[in-house]
Amino acid sequence: MSDRRLLIVEDDAKFATALQRSFERKGYLVRRAGRVAEALEALEALKPGYAVVDLKLDGESGLACVQALHERDPSLQIVVLTGFASIATAVEAIKLGARHYLAKPSNTDDIEAAFAKDAGDVSAPIGARTTSIKTLEWERIHETLVETDFNISETARRLGMHRRTLARKLEKRRLK
Repeated sequence: MSDRRLLIVEDDAKFATALQRSFERKGYLVRRAGRVAEALEALEALKPGYAVVDLKLDGESGLACVQALHERDPSLQIVVLTGFASIATAVEAIKLGARHYLAKPSNTDDIEAAFAKDAGDVSAPIGARTTSIKTLEWERIHETLVETDFNISETARRLGMHRRTLARKLEKRRLK
């Protein structure tokens, strides 16, 4: 990797700092942003070759950030890193310009490997995957959260559950 400029778009300051320090130890020049507008400013100032984007940014969608970054610089290698992983958001992230999609926790080695992946893996196992009801529920909740731009009240309404019930479920599975 010759261009070692990296943009981290993450609203969790502690996690962003830890990630930044880890990448700086690997020789990267790193700039952080916590919101989409800040990320676009950093893109112009830093001209990074790589970006790590959190899916859920303090009231904003990381998918919108991926789209905006990709539109401005299609050569930018973007990896979405999230504690809210779902099939729906993974597919959308790739469609919008991300190179890869990783669930937290992931380390800098995982992220660098994702940047280096140029194509899909035809040797990936294909087969019936048994999925638990809890996993299906979790994926549906996160799919609906993305659809509603992470509005918990609207998500609960669409899922036909009480807002407090949804909030409790999200607290139990908090990954961030």
